[in-house]
Formats: sequence, C-alpha cells, structure tokens
Amino acid sequence: MRDIRSAFVTGATGAVGSALVRELAENGIRVAVLCRPDSKRAANLPRHPLVSVCKGDVTRLGDVHAEETFDAFFHLAWMGTTGAARNDMHLQNENVRCALDAADLAARLGCRVFVGAGSQAEYGRVEGKLTAETPAFPENGYGIAKLGAGQMTRIACAQHGIAHVWARILSVYGPCDGPNSLVMSVIGALLRGERPRCTKGEQMWDYLCANDAARALLAMARRGADGAVYPLGSGAVRPLKDYILAIRDAVDPSLGVDLGALAYPDKQVMYLCADLEQLTRDTGFAPQVPFERGIRETVAWVKGRMQQ
Repeated sequence: MRDIRSAFVTGATGAVGSALVRELAENGIRVAVLCRPDSKRAANLPRHPLVSVCKGDVTRLGDVHAEETFDAFFHLAWMGTTGAARNDMHLQNENVRCALDAADLAARLGCRVFVGAGSQAEYGRVEGKLTAETPAFPENGYGIAKLGAGQMTRIACAQHGIAHVWARILSVYGPCDGPNSLVMSVIGALLRGERPRCTKGEQMWDYLCANDAARALLAMARRGADGAVYPLGSGAVRPLKDYILAIRDAVDPSLGVDLGALAYPDKQVMYLCADLEQLTRDTGFAPQVPFERGIRETVAWVKGRMQQ
C-alpha cells in the first residue's frame, strides 16, 4: 500500500473532482488543486484547511511551479466533454497533450503514483460488463483521445518511474456536476416546473455517486496495481427510465416526465455496466451510496444553488 499524505489534483471543480478533494482532505491528506484564476466553477472547491489552490491552466502545465512535493497526482481535467465538442478532433488531441504534460508535472512534483480519469467512451458500444480486458473500439474523438491519453501517459509514467493507474469512469452523478448531464438536466427541468423530455429509457445503465467515485480514486492511488485499468461504476444496472423516475420522485412524485418524447441518438449505448471484481480485489473498494440517497443529496444541492 502506498502512503498518500499529499496530492495534486487537476479538474477539481466538477462532480468527481470536488468530491475527490473533499475525500482527500477528510482523510488528512494535504491537497493542492489546479484552478484557473477566472474559473466560474471555483466556488465548487471544498473549503478545508488542508486544501490550497494553485493558480494555473491545464493547457499550460509546463508553467506550473510548486515548491512542495506530492505523493499522488490525480488528472481529471478534460476539455470538450459534451455535445459537438466530443468530436472536435483538434480539441481532443489537445487533451492528450495536456495529459502528457500532467505526467511530466507529476514527475517534477515528486509524485509516486499518477491516477488518470478515463471514460467508458474508450470502449464504444459493448454488450456485457466492462473489464480491463474488454476490447476498446471508441466511436468518437472523445473516446479515442481518452484511450490514447491512458496508453501514452502509462508509457510516460513508466519512463519517469511513477506508478500509473487508469480509471475508465462510467456515468457519475452528484453535486457540482455540469448542467448538461442527463441527471442535472432532468433535475433542472423539474425544478423549473417543466416536463423533462426523455427517450424511452430502455437502456440498462450503471450510475455511481461522485462520493463513491472519489473513494475509488483514492483507493486506486493507495492500492491500485501499476499499469492497471479499472472500469469504475456501481457494478449494477437498472433501466434508465427507473433512474429518471427516481429523480422525479426526489423532486416531487406528482410531477410528470415525458418518456419516449425523444428518439435515441445515433450509436446509442444500450447497456453499460462496470465489472468491479478486479478493482475490489486490488483495492477493497465497494460502492456505498444507493442511487435514491445520492440523488436526494444532489437535488438538495441544485435547489441551494438556485436560491443563491
């Protein structure tokens, strides 16, 4: 087991990143987070005595200089995660460069382990549970870049003598998530008094609470095997419509949802589930937050933001 007493985090203002920073600090780990001076999401950063902000930009990691050293590096930052930007090939290629710069920065900071945030998009469309051995055939620029970043940073970290762990993250929800995710868009519509327009929701889906994802990433830093790829989800599936109705119930059970109002998009993934066997065996991680509980906390967070 690696003794993690300090960590450097990029992409700390999103759902997983903010939950990770909180998890690290609550475990007594000193954390430095990279954040742009003009970031509109800086308010998402947890306030804690062990958390400090390193002003900088993920596109200019070569300019980051820190007098302190760190045990672990968590690279979660990524540009162009939604919509048409997922197929902006130049932007996605820039993400790969940034990931390699992150590996170089980890070496300069004296880190002993690099944990990177990959995506289920690296696999493309797959039937059955996702494992490290599941063939990867990404179908968009985002997935291609994530796959390339994982493979290339693994080689770069080996050259630096740093352990490398790659998490292929499935669908995560929680406070601080962006407004364009399915969960946040449904919550937002319901709270505005609108009827969310959705597909039939027949997809079999795996959702993981951001707090559980944070616990998993810390477990990977401490106990993950060097060179390992870990699919990260809850390990269980339910029809997507069940999640949508659970979100509705958390807001107001009397509200309506238009299931089937939208057609499935081209190349829609219809089954998504992570096989956690290797992750659990290596690190001891197991999800703890049921969807119904996690979604109530997420709805409460969104309500709080709307009242500000």
